[in-house]
Amino acid sequence: MSTSQHLGTIQIMMIALGVAGVTFTTLEGWLITRRRGPAAYDWRAYWTTVRINLWRAVVEALPMGAVLGVALPFGDWMYAHRIATVPMDTWWGWVAMFFCTEFCYYWLHRAGHRIRWYWASHQVHHTGNAYNLSAAFRQSITGKVSGGFVFFAPQCLLGFSPDAVLLSYGANLFYQYWIHTDLIGKLGWMEGIFNTPSAHRVHHAANAHYLDCNYGGTIMLFDRLFGTYVPEQDGVPIRYGLVQPVRTYSALRICLFEWANLLRDAARACRAGHPIHALGHMFGPPGWAPDGLGLTSEALRAAANAPAAPELTRCSEPARASARSTPSCRPRSA
Repeated sequence: MSTSQHLGTIQIMMIALGVAGVTFTTLEGWLITRRRGPAAYDWRAYWTTVRINLWRAVVEALPMGAVLGVALPFGDWMYAHRIATVPMDTWWGWVAMFFCTEFCYYWLHRAGHRIRWYWASHQVHHTGNAYNLSAAFRQSITGKVSGGFVFFAPQCLLGFSPDAVLLSYGANLFYQYWIHTDLIGKLGWMEGIFNTPSAHRVHHAANAHYLDCNYGGTIMLFDRLFGTYVPEQDGVPIRYGLVQPVRTYSALRICLFEWANLLRDAARACRAGHPIHALGHMFGPPGWAPDGLGLTSEALRAAANAPAAPELTRCSEPARASARSTPSCRPRSA
């Protein structure tokens, strides 16, 4: 299949899923408003998510699909140099595809939280201060520009066709739509095996002890293998969004503010003659700072567990003048 055919198929799929998603998301908002009252659902945030997706449509409409213009040819190149061929007309081929996609997604998602370059895109998904189906659609317009496709390219090298990889990845994301809700409680035996609303609520929490966990797309297998699975604790209220909540309803600001922060921090380090620090700002964990006073997940947990926990918004002196945009005090997610 040619690249243009790839793009046509993807665009049709995105439109169909988008229409269905907006419909169900709107129904959920209506249901929450009816059950809990008008103040229980933030319709302004809902419309911000709609505008974010309109910007995504603009980006996707650019020549060569812009964000897919590199990913698809690269996948085709990797498949042309594959070390084997996995037959997708067999049951075991699709089982292997499922686990391989889940493995690659786990590391993409983990990188999205642990490497600031990827976090600059992924943080958009965590900016909602409520947990509902609208959050599932709050996705970055720069996700593929940041190069996330490289995590799935090895599948093509192993012998999975680019078509199968796209289909499998799309199915993985489609599954995750329904788990973005707090209307569904724990699901008994499914907890700890599948990615459930409960497991994903923990992933979206800004609570210090919940940060950076439950990265799986459909199952919790690799979270358990690599020690990142954390169950939801009964009786512990969850605060959603970033550690420092985003209050703006500007779609473009939500999509781009962390890229601006990253580039400004890296440029400041270069001007100061510290290129290694610039790399730290770009590829270190979110919240990293060369003075060691950044609000990384580890620092937040240590502060929360300390006998006399200091203020979590404490930052280094150079950061105090611009706490919204510096790595030491920048918003960071669950």
